Amino acid sequence: MNIEAIFPIRWKGYELIDSGNGSKLEKFGSQVLIRPEPQAIWSPRLSQKEWEKMSTGSFKQKGSHKGEWILKGKEKSWRLGYTLGKSDISFKLNFTSFKHIGIFPEQAANWDYIYEKSKMLNKEDSVLNLFAYTGGASLAAKQAGVDVVHVDSIKQVVSWANENQTLSKQSNIRWVVEDALKFVSREVKRGRKYQGIILDPPAYGIGAKGERWKLEEKLGVLLGQVAKLLDDNGFLVLNVYSLGLSPYIIQNLMQDYFRNRDVEIMELCLKSRTEQILPLGIVARI
Repeated sequence: MNIEAIFPIRWKGYELIDSGNGSKLEKFGSQVLIRPEPQAIWSPRLSQKEWEKMSTGSFKQKGSHKGEWILKGKEKSWRLGYTLGKSDISFKLNFTSFKHIGIFPEQAANWDYIYEKSKMLNKEDSVLNLFAYTGGASLAAKQAGVDVVHVDSIKQVVSWANENQTLSKQSNIRWVVEDALKFVSREVKRGRKYQGIILDPPAYGIGAKGERWKLEEKLGVLLGQVAKLLDDNGFLVLNVYSLGLSPYIIQNLMQDYFRNRDVEIMELCLKSRTEQILPLGIVARI
């Protein structure tokens, strides 16, 4: 199996500037931020002094998952757009206690793919986005004019995605606040079919009602249910970010449940201004 590296190539407002020593330096529109990145075990190309001079804020880890932002300015939220077709999808970005700001910029490579695949569907067809976060993939499918169902277990995150829908001048995405596996299992019982399914499951997590998710334990179960929901000619995008997870594991799982479909396995990456390649997940596409 030859693993292709894929990169977002049409960002105008985002840039990975440099990375190394467990951190990355990124430009998000008006902000240049320093954030932890456990994959970046190499040395940065720019000096610490250059990082500090360029940055408008940095995230300091406190504990295993949370931390705090140290900001040079007073801006607490801002917007960032990404062009799909003839107009932009737009995101409201915020500083959260989990180092995230509301967007995973490497996912733009998947947004392009989802948009193009969704344009090939009929207007009455439906795309399901699971673990949908602030809605980048949902917005990409909706931009193509199809029906979209957006599922995430965290109410505040779904509300954030709804704000992004408004900023993107879209409407009628169906919002579902629920555990993804529970929702999918119920849809299977209803006999539903989707012409596109997008999954971006975390390595681990706890849902709004205490549902525990561990990728290694639940991904196979979830794919088994998703296989029953996906139309015979539908497209699927699975994105997985978990340290140490091999593409061969994902390939074997996909062959378990989608034996009669052509599956592509790729590595999602960003390329920095300083010519580094930062891997940020494994992508499987049907």
